[in-house]
Amino acid sequence: MKTSELSGFYKLTPEERMKIVKEFANLTDEEVEYLRKTGGLGLDLANRMIENVVGTFELPLGIATNFKINGRDYLIPMAIEEPSVVAAASNAAKMARVRGGFFTESTPPVMIGQIQLTKVPNPEEAARIVLERKKELIQIANEQDPLLVKLGGGAVDIEARVLQTERGPMVIIHLLVNVLDAMGANVVNTMCEAVAPAIEALTKGKVFLRIVSNLAIYRIAKARAVFAQEALGGEEVVEGILEAYAFAAADPFRCATHNKGIMNGVIAVALATANDTRALEAGAHAYAAYGGRYKPLSHWSKTVDGDLLGTIELPVAVGTVGGITAVHPLAKICRKILGVQSARELGEIMAAVGLANNLAAMRALATEGIQRGHMKLHARNIAVMAGAEGDLIDLVAARLIAERKIRADRAKEILEELKKAGITKP
Repeated sequence: MKTSELSGFYKLTPEERMKIVKEFANLTDEEVEYLRKTGGLGLDLANRMIENVVGTFELPLGIATNFKINGRDYLIPMAIEEPSVVAAASNAAKMARVRGGFFTESTPPVMIGQIQLTKVPNPEEAARIVLERKKELIQIANEQDPLLVKLGGGAVDIEARVLQTERGPMVIIHLLVNVLDAMGANVVNTMCEAVAPAIEALTKGKVFLRIVSNLAIYRIAKARAVFAQEALGGEEVVEGILEAYAFAAADPFRCATHNKGIMNGVIAVALATANDTRALEAGAHAYAAYGGRYKPLSHWSKTVDGDLLGTIELPVAVGTVGGITAVHPLAKICRKILGVQSARELGEIMAAVGLANNLAAMRALATEGIQRGHMKLHARNIAVMAGAEGDLIDLVAARLIAERKIRADRAKEILEELKKAGITKP
């Protein structure tokens, strides 16, 4: 009988694990070979990055063009499986160039570490004590990473508040840390763990959780761009985009998809640079709801000249040093293509790309509909699923699009028709 209870699996080599997985899942030799193809990330390196490695998983890597940010031209590597995202970003960036491109700014890279203090007789008094002794607590935190402090970073402040919970009142202490060009989770967690005993001694309470928060409200990237009315397609298109934005601003069901379109761009750049996509997603959506109601991360309005003004603001906990971003060979190459000099610059680029994808999606929705451009690319995926290879992929996709029947069953029928007719090239 098959079992997933595999004692010592983690001790095996990737090849030994592969043999077990092959037998468990009845994989063919061809399927095993696909798993063994590692591209730029070798199996030895992958095996050091996470546990129980048997292979690597590839995504398409595209380059978004036309981006001008703060007067500088960029090529943007984007790793994503969804059709049209790279093309949409490139198209929106081209339209933004008419009015000078994107303009960005960001706050210093300050992350929040949370320390959960419980079982104190007087929570308000405990919070007061922590704030009174913040200087020595910050010193303890900074002793954990003297190099970070030497480079200009480190713990910079402490906040404390009383939180009412179903388990009673707790004192939540925030350790604010300037992490410079790192994402910062590891150093923040280390500092939180270091100051916890001192907080317990000062307050006579009990600390449980000591961990970074992904709601990075002090690490914000902003971008703005003006899109000329004529570049968008006229006044009616501008009005349609504003109608789409008003819908998102009023309705959480639409707003979730509105923000997802923004994150298409943000996460594609994060994947290409080996940054923590889950932290970015969690932080962005939490920030969208931070005021008590879920809202768009972007804002759209019309200028006095009738053009469209878009702005975006979101937390961007990303790094250019440390962690996997400094180890993954393809991430290094992607950062070289970007030419970024700091984590703040990378975060600002992500904000600009998110704004571009947001504009492109709303423009499509307000005019031809989202499916027209999306399905052109999706048709090729359907053709491949049907078994088409080489030039036949484009031939089958073209027929699917012309018929407006982008379905796997129809793709198979078209493929058989072409093969019977001996048609193999456009």
